[in-house]
Amino acid sequence: MEIAIRYYTKTGNTKKLAESIANVVNVEAKTVDEPLTEDVDILFLGSAVYAAGIDKKVKEFIKNIDVNVGSVVNFSSAALIESTYKQVKSEVEKKGLNMSEDEFHCRGAFKFVHRGRPNEDDLKDVQEFAKRIIN
Repeated sequence: MEIAIRYYTKTGNTKKLAESIANVVNVEAKTVDEPLTEDVDILFLGSAVYAAGIDKKVKEFIKNIDVNVGSVVNFSSAALIESTYKQVKSEVEKKGLNMSEDEFHCRGAFKFVHRGRPNEDDLKDVQEFAKRIIN
């Protein structure tokens, strides 16, 4: 099974989640600045909410996918909004790709809100999530 991990982060929270996934699926986590160059069965795509939306770099990454992707699996962190799933799904479907119904979301620290998140429990949870997805 071919797996890729891409993420976008400003605070480092989503990077922590991406690296935790990478540890259990044995694939390097890369930023959305690095396009997919080969077909993948699963694309773990990480994002966060900034000013009530996903960053334009995530949208551009999705728009520029030019390889076969079996399924896009969303993971995200945010201080206030529950998830980036709906926004990512909208972009993925515009591209004509399959969006998994499974997703992982946890709180992310921002200024004085949710300090210390994602925490060790969140990182363990995202690893269990990734294991379940690939098995």
